[in-house]
Amino acid sequence: MTRAARRNRSLLAWWGLAAAAIFLGANAHLLYVAIDSDPGCVTHLKETGSVPGQYKAAKSSC
Repeated sequence: MTRAARRNRSLLAWWGLAAAAIFLGANAHLLYVAIDSDPGCVTHLKETGSVPGQYKAAKSSC
């Protein structure tokens, strides 16, 4: 294997590792935000509305 081919292969491996690190970091951040966030209570209908498009919460935690 020539020196240029080895350099290209090494560069490709580093780019692959960088892409994998970014991908894993982004997914870890997404998981952290999903677990850590707590939207709290918001105002919502307690009963099904009479107007189409008005819905009540499926399961209220308030």
